[in-house]
Formats: sequence, C-alpha cells, structure tokens
Amino acid sequence: MRLHREGTVIMLTTALVLLVVNGLAYYFLFAGNATAIVLLAVVCVIIFVLVVQFFRIPNRPRTFHDRQVVAPADGTVVVVEETDEAEYFKDRRRQNSIFMSPLNVHVNRNPVSGIVTYFRYYPGKYLVAWHPKSSTENERTTVVLEMKSGVQVLLRQIAGAVARRIVWYVKENQPVEQGSEMGFIKFGSRVDVFLPLDAEVKVKIGDKMKGGVTVLAEFSA
Repeated sequence: MRLHREGTVIMLTTALVLLVVNGLAYYFLFAGNATAIVLLAVVCVIIFVLVVQFFRIPNRPRTFHDRQVVAPADGTVVVVEETDEAEYFKDRRRQNSIFMSPLNVHVNRNPVSGIVTYFRYYPGKYLVAWHPKSSTENERTTVVLEMKSGVQVLLRQIAGAVARRIVWYVKENQPVEQGSEMGFIKFGSRVDVFLPLDAEVKVKIGDKMKGGVTVLAEFSA
C-alpha cells in the first residue's frame, strides 16, 4: 500500500494541527491531568489515522480485458438502470453509479483503455451524492473514452455534500490505459458510468466495487 500525492498537504497540515493541540493541552489546558492528556492523544491519533486511510492506494492486481469495463472507483453500486444521457450521447444508455463513502479508497480509474475524445468540467452544487439531481447539478467532470473497437464509454466524477474538490489527470486526445489513474475526489463522492445498451451489466445495486478490479460490464465479441 502507498499514499496518494493528493493527500500530502492535508496529512501534513492535520499532523501539525494535532501536535499543536496536544502541546497546548499538555502545558495549559490539561496540565497535570494525565488521564485527559492520554485520552486526547488517543483521539488525535484516531483522527490522523482516519485522514491517512482516506488517501491510501492498496496494492491490487488490475483487470485488463478489451471487452470488459472495470469499476472506476471503490464503493457501493447505487444505480443500475437504462436512462437518457443528455450531455454527450443524447440517447438511451445503461447507467451504473458507484457511491464512495469517506472510508473508501478515492482514486478514480479509467474503466477502459482508449482515447479521451471529450472532457468537460462543470462547477455546481454540493447535493448529497446519491441525490437524483447530483449528476446534473453538482460540481462534476465528464470524460468520454473511445475504445479501439469504436465503442464509447462516458465517465462522470461527481462531488458530494462533503467532497469539495475534484481532481483529474486526463485531457482530450490523450490515450489512457484501463485501470490507470484518471482522477481523485476528496471526502465522499460518486462516479457514474454510461454504457451502450448492448453492454452486459455484471453488477447489481448494493454490490461492493474495487476500482480497477471489479468488472462492471462486458461487450460481446
């Protein structure tokens, strides 16, 4: 396991603030009260561990397959449905949505290999990530990847009520590899994937996903 670079400043700042709090408590607030000092130290360690675990990147064998779409993020499947995709395709698509809680790994990964044919960033609201309108009204990005077969897959990063920063590492005309990092969303969020109607969806609502590993869908040969 390693830690993501997006967390460097936050982790260092958290550590500094907690050290200052403990120093003030030791010399002023709880001076002479060993029990209170120990309890505060334990609480601070727990807080720091929670912050650090948010930026973890587990070592996993990634899934590579030309006809498979892998999960772009860790989390729980909250939407599996046929719906209208109004921004890019403007037709019916199969939508799969993954909700990432603050305890999930928050790296976002490319679900397929291909070329980035479309990218847009939209500032917006911060509705809870499972709200039906979050995919069209929240801060978000939209990325379209075209596979070598010509099939296009749309990926949308969506900020939630807690997440206030979306990071992306892709741009139009860039080639990407399935399972490679495409971005990061901090502290709770959601990722939508829109697939052609002939894609065979392999997941259901409530399933737990592992980014870059779990197969979301498969295309026929």
